[in-house]
Amino acid sequence: MDDQVVDEIKMHQETVASDSNSPLHLIREKELEIAGRVLAAKRQADDVVTEARKKAAELVSAAEAEGGAGAADKDAQIKAQAQSESERLLADARQEADKLQTQVNARREDAVRLVLDAVTAV
Repeated sequence: MDDQVVDEIKMHQETVASDSNSPLHLIREKELEIAGRVLAAKRQADDVVTEARKKAAELVSAAEAEGGAGAADKDAQIKAQAQSESERLLADARQEADKLQTQVNARREDAVRLVLDAVTAV
């Protein structure tokens, strides 16, 4: 997916060099901006999940280190808390990514309408 983003950036730079005021250029620029936001949100979601998993592993390690008769109960409790937290963080990240995708979809329709109006007006 990163190669696609790099290709889009190169195409964006070429477009800027050729004609920076055309409606198609402006639409493409907004699409690139939105695609960048979606990619950033996905990366952020991945980072959040990774961090949650790391914390869960640390909590599990701490629980195992405590030992004793109550360690198994404590371990299960900590794992459940860590799992709950990681699921919550993942859900929040997915919700943010979905919100950004909805914005992308909404703006794409407006962009298509703008292009169609520009083409039919000619």
